[in-house]
Amino acid sequence: MISATYRLQLHKGFGFNDARAILDYLESLGVSHVYTSPYLAAQPGSTHGYDLIDPKRINPEIGSESEYVAFTDALEARGMGHIVDFVPNHMAASTNNEWWRRVLENGPVSIYADYFDIEWNPPKEVLRNKVLLPVLGAQYGEVLENGELVLERIGGTFVIRYWERLFPVNPQTYAPILQRALQGLALAPNDPRREDFESVVSGFARLVDEEQVARAREKEVLKRRLAALVDDRQIAAVIDAEVTRVNGAHDDLDALILQQSYRLAYWRVAAEEINYRRFFEINDLAAIRMETDPVFDDMHELLLKLVAQGNIHGVRLDHIDGLYDPEAYFAKLKTALETARDPARTPRPIWLGIEKILTGTEPLPDSWAVDGTTGYDFLANLNGLLVDPRGEEPITRLYREVTGDTLSFAQHAHEAKRTILRSSLASELQVLALRLERIAMKDRRSRDFTFITLRRALSETIAAFPIYRTYVRPDGSSEPMDHQIIARAIRTARRQNPEIAPSVFAYLKETLLLGTGSNDPEHVELAMRFQQLTGPVVAKGVEDTTFYRFVRFAALNEVGAMPGQFGTSLAAFHAMNHEHHVKTPRTMLATSTHDTKRGEDIRARLAVLSEIPDHWAACVREWTALVAPFVTTSTEEDELEPMPGPKDQLLFFQTVLGAYPLVGEPDATFTKRLQDYMVKATREAKQHTSWLSPDEAYEGALTSFVERALADAGFRKSLAAQADLIAPHGAANGIAQVLIKIASPGIADTYQGSELWDLRLVDPDNRTPVDYAALRSAVRGLEGAKVSALRDAYRDGRLKLHVVARALRLRRSKPEIFVGGDYQALETGDEIVGFVREHETGTVVCLAARFPHRVTKGEVPWAIGDVWTRTLPVPEGRYREVISDRIIDVGVDGIPASQVFRDLPLALLHLVE
Repeated sequence: MISATYRLQLHKGFGFNDARAILDYLESLGVSHVYTSPYLAAQPGSTHGYDLIDPKRINPEIGSESEYVAFTDALEARGMGHIVDFVPNHMAASTNNEWWRRVLENGPVSIYADYFDIEWNPPKEVLRNKVLLPVLGAQYGEVLENGELVLERIGGTFVIRYWERLFPVNPQTYAPILQRALQGLALAPNDPRREDFESVVSGFARLVDEEQVARAREKEVLKRRLAALVDDRQIAAVIDAEVTRVNGAHDDLDALILQQSYRLAYWRVAAEEINYRRFFEINDLAAIRMETDPVFDDMHELLLKLVAQGNIHGVRLDHIDGLYDPEAYFAKLKTALETARDPARTPRPIWLGIEKILTGTEPLPDSWAVDGTTGYDFLANLNGLLVDPRGEEPITRLYREVTGDTLSFAQHAHEAKRTILRSSLASELQVLALRLERIAMKDRRSRDFTFITLRRALSETIAAFPIYRTYVRPDGSSEPMDHQIIARAIRTARRQNPEIAPSVFAYLKETLLLGTGSNDPEHVELAMRFQQLTGPVVAKGVEDTTFYRFVRFAALNEVGAMPGQFGTSLAAFHAMNHEHHVKTPRTMLATSTHDTKRGEDIRARLAVLSEIPDHWAACVREWTALVAPFVTTSTEEDELEPMPGPKDQLLFFQTVLGAYPLVGEPDATFTKRLQDYMVKATREAKQHTSWLSPDEAYEGALTSFVERALADAGFRKSLAAQADLIAPHGAANGIAQVLIKIASPGIADTYQGSELWDLRLVDPDNRTPVDYAALRSAVRGLEGAKVSALRDAYRDGRLKLHVVARALRLRRSKPEIFVGGDYQALETGDEIVGFVREHETGTVVCLAARFPHRVTKGEVPWAIGDVWTRTLPVPEGRYREVISDRIIDVGVDGIPASQVFRDLPLALLHLVE
């Protein structure tokens, strides 16, 4: 049974052999299954594996097939299992990807043309039957005339080279090149070599008339024949002379490039003209049409083979909101997995988890054939549980005072989504609007709706979307909330845009919900494509923009969370856990992932500030004065602008305090990490600088500010004092959140390295190497350790490691209690989280303090012992307290909190009698 997973990031520097080498440590930690990043063949040098190039082979940079088998065999030998991250939405838009390369080579006649979401009939005539490739560093004409685009021959093929990138030349356009070369060939008409050459030229010229499959076969035969011909130096010389001539004639080279099935363009045109669906706005990741049988079969061939061999016991699906019809895909995949599974090798069904952001009270559809999400919903609720709602008003007041920002989170999110639709995803909106216009023109009732009006209505509706997407299906069926969500978004868009006729919005609503005309394939396609666009817009607008603009309280700015909601109530948290127990008992539970915005213990430390908001306000004012000499100004439109601005300063204060080292002093590495983070944060905010248009002056001033602030003795002294003040309370939050995670209904996941204090920032900071030798030594050294000693030395992280290991080991020994066991919340008061997990195999009680500074009033570092006066309603019995390994007897009236929290502000009680 899957009880607890451990996420490993595999790449060239950490492959299958490295993963196999740490299995003894993971087993000792209490992990049941190793959960890895994708390891099918990806772009060379990929550090994450999401840029897939070949789903039918294992990434050789991570290891050979035999090394993979040795890894999975070693897992099996230890009674452990394996979960793999799988990418069903996109692949690398790279010529290393054979499918993509063949599309670029052959255009819409390629046998892989329908594998990708390409708009072959875009509004611009020059892009008809072409793929726009926004890869050039300057305008096309400038690049070509500078000699940066060149024709090359590689064996029997031709390519267009742009620095290290090679783009295939359509075989149909080989013929003119070869025909001109043939004219310079000094061979007799009856020379067999000349006859072969002429035959090859004729073959390439006739390709245009060939049927798709036959053409695909014939062009490869012709290339092989050409490769054999150029072994003759005389033939190679005349061909290469023609290549040289073309490269020296800009008009001829331009004409050749214009004949290709792609258009090479300046990278900045992507936002407005790109005509293939991407993963978000990343040009190098092209979306695939998983809804088609050939794509499904080819993408899952190796995955299903590995399942059949017993190597894989669970699959995590990446970015499912990009899929055309997620429900249909899950059902199809679940059937395929169970058909492939050999019950003799894998007795339990294959676990299927999805990366899905559930916003607010959004439910996971009951009809989906999945075991649950990858845990962002749990992360957000648990994170909010540590935030004191009493701090909302003073912290909001401070934020407005410091930044002058009076907008709500929702207002910021709405405007950020508009920004994304105007910039990085403008081309996707344009294509969708053109589809809508074509449909509208068919009906006399909507024929007068102009393209501009329809585009505006679409844009405003998407900007008003409150969740990532709806799930209307091609047959018109939908989830219960879909009508409500679309109606709400349209109502908001209509209210904010009164100049647009209500009839336009009424028409759009009917169209998106597949009302009248739902049998029209174009109508269905429009509704489905709309849903595939809202997700990227919301993700980019909220997670990757608003989270960096609305910095009122950075601890809440986390994936899956809604920072406008200041904390989570106990009732809401228990309700979520109970729902997981009832509906998705095998959902994943996360506190950190490879995509989180900051380490879990940064959030835990910052949560303490919500308990002391007035003190935090005093710190901000003091620090603002201390760093004022390091703030520069620039004149922009005749106005003096501070660099960095007040929002960026406030984010810096929160970040540097949350990430401040628990051991040792900040060093040059810490400064560099903070500089890199702040540059990324400000680019994401898109207010002073951005990824599309970096402002070197602002970024230079920002990095200088960070360096000078961290070098200033006065600021460092004050920062260190405040870090020391909140450190033990942050540590208490840190161990509380991992214990609650491990005891809650579902499958507890640990992100690599977060079993120690996780003070890492957003990627790439959170993907740095983990010292497993030190961790192995540390976990061994915990045997016989007293928790009081670990508590007193909490800064070294062994306390958290001890809590994680003790709790995970119990979970592994009694998995049925935690995965499927009953869940009952305890009435413990506002400052303690308490619940009972019960199964026929045993009973466990989880207790953890929250708001530790409020409980202690800051007078002692730990909320233990006599600071507690209440009695906890723990069921009667004799328990072993797992973390401290002591026996606790509980009477009929419960037990004093002071006894349970004798050494630590938490307890995991396992009923022994």
